[in-house]
Amino acid sequence: MKAVGIILAGGGSDRMKGLTDIRAVAAMPVAGAYRAVDFALSNMANSRINTVAVITQYSSRSLNEHLNAPSWWGFGRKQGGLYLLNPTITPESTNWFRGTADALIQNLDFIKERHEPYVVIASGDGVYKLDFDDVMAKHVESGAQITVVCREKEDTDSERFGVIEVDGENRITAWHEKEEGAAGQYINCGIYMIRRLRLIRLLEECKRRGEYDFVRDVLVKNLEAERIKAYVMDGYWKNIASAQSYFECNMDMLNPALRKCFFYDYPRISTKVDDFPPAKFNDNATVRNSLVAGGTILNGTVENSVLFKKVYVGDGSHVRNCVLLNDVYVGDGVTLENCIVEKKVKIEDGTCVIGDPNNVTVLS
Repeated sequence: MKAVGIILAGGGSDRMKGLTDIRAVAAMPVAGAYRAVDFALSNMANSRINTVAVITQYSSRSLNEHLNAPSWWGFGRKQGGLYLLNPTITPESTNWFRGTADALIQNLDFIKERHEPYVVIASGDGVYKLDFDDVMAKHVESGAQITVVCREKEDTDSERFGVIEVDGENRITAWHEKEEGAAGQYINCGIYMIRRLRLIRLLEECKRRGEYDFVRDVLVKNLEAERIKAYVMDGYWKNIASAQSYFECNMDMLNPALRKCFFYDYPRISTKVDDFPPAKFNDNATVRNSLVAGGTILNGTVENSVLFKKVYVGDGSHVRNCVLLNDVYVGDGVTLENCIVEKKVKIEDGTCVIGDPNNVTVLS
């Protein structure tokens, strides 16, 4: 595909209830063995985008370690590759990335040195499956100068996402950025396609104005000057940048049809694989409708839950509707419901925590 990919993966989130204290949202574990960034990265690789840059900033160590072997996503080639772009202090720039547009502006040299005619920009905190070849075909066919990937709006979306209105030709006519009760048919999924030279021009104009946000200062300000059109995606999409949406996304992965779509149906979502022994289910263990990753040892009861790598669940413990991250230790006689447990947390014997499924409890 004649495009270079850029994944914006540099942010944390106050809505994550502390889960991003040690990692960026894009590095959050999903579905037992994957990371959020795997979805954007795999979608690009599966669409034959051979060169992808991941722009990182906030708490980037976990993300950098995950991406240190690009061959897992098929980027071990002589041409193209996977690039990690971190903030760099230079005589021309003494700031960290001050926004999404600024992250691109500070990496304009990378964009200018590419030869691909198009750029695909995607957020690293979305869980979805998308064929960028189809986005490209619709982009060219519609005569759009910028294409924004969207999905139909739900009742609770307007506070967290940009809500857009379109005309009969899917041209975006109004954009309401995170406004409560905003009118509009669709929400912005944080995925954009644009010609590389046009992107360079718009970013240079943004830099001259001293502005930093890609949506507000590049897209919204150019709704009339540019032909910005919506591409409406089908299928599953979830932004995980809040603790509740992260919890719901992992619970959604208990659906066999959704797992089949992502991880078995070609083209699949790929990830870096760790070498752990298979999960061990001892004689007193009971497991129902759960995902259990390698290295886990179970003695208690686990229902409707996602357990990541090297989790231990003790005798007589009950774990229901929970997400347990790597290396969690659950002692004996513990009851956990509707919880997310941060990695390496030890739950003492006899602990009982029952959270609200609509306002998940985070234990860290």
